[in-house]
Amino acid sequence: MAKLHVNLTPALKKLSIVTKGVSTSMMMGQYKSMFRGRGVEFDSYRKYAQGDDASMIDWRASARAGPSQVLVKQFVEERNITVFFLIDVSSSMVFGSTSKLKNEYAAELVASLTHVALESGDSVGFAAFSDNIVAKTPPAANKRQFYLLSKTIVDPAIYGGNYDLAAALVFTLGFVREYAIVMIVSDFIGLKGEWKKALKLASGKFDLVGIMVRDPRDRALPAEETPFAIRDPFSGKTMKITPAQLRRQYEAVTRAQEDEVRQAFHEANADLIMLSTDKPFATAIRQFFEGRQRVVSSTSAGY
Repeated sequence: MAKLHVNLTPALKKLSIVTKGVSTSMMMGQYKSMFRGRGVEFDSYRKYAQGDDASMIDWRASARAGPSQVLVKQFVEERNITVFFLIDVSSSMVFGSTSKLKNEYAAELVASLTHVALESGDSVGFAAFSDNIVAKTPPAANKRQFYLLSKTIVDPAIYGGNYDLAAALVFTLGFVREYAIVMIVSDFIGLKGEWKKALKLASGKFDLVGIMVRDPRDRALPAEETPFAIRDPFSGKTMKITPAQLRRQYEAVTRAQEDEVRQAFHEANADLIMLSTDKPFATAIRQFFEGRQRVVSSTSAGY
């Protein structure tokens, strides 16, 4: 492919402004509450952000800080989060029937989440994979990580090839430290081998989140009767089809494949977010943040 059309500036806009009333500070607060416990050792104070656990507000310290200052306690545990993105760059991601190819949509999503993590003071790393690892950067907590990520994901040369999620997960098991948050950004098309076993192993070591990025045509054929040719992104073989003859069968197969992925993540005790390139990712990601936050809050309340 000659060029990717990826809008990385400002990367956070899609997460913070798309939905009315959702501010950057709220998104940051939800992110912080989503994965973290309360920590074991007090470290410092920071300004309260919408979405933070209100029980962590120190009202005396806030009063001493001055008018309109609301401070929350920050613990050592909060400063040791690692976020690692495992990004699918195989041939099936270089496809799109909307204004964005799947890999362009995924690139903007990963850039946005990277921005949130780095602004929260966390370490971020990534690996791009097809049937092997084509690029990798170890986690670090500095703004240069955003530059390295951006430079990599807009490079057309890294895209293409077959797909091997199992191998990518095995690599990650040896490359990333325990308890990191690992986000797999992929269309999950072309799964093979021991990927379910690798998924369970990874979920046992990491806080694992799958983000499925699919084009509308991955789920349904167009509502037209004119025959057209389709090409397998991995083998390169083409086939002429008439949509009316295959529509129901195609939708049944794709639905079953999505259900298989969903079930595999459930059995691995990992989360899965379903995204479509014809819809902004901001709303779905925000809902995931809010859902994770409720789970964390209810779990904390039980102790």
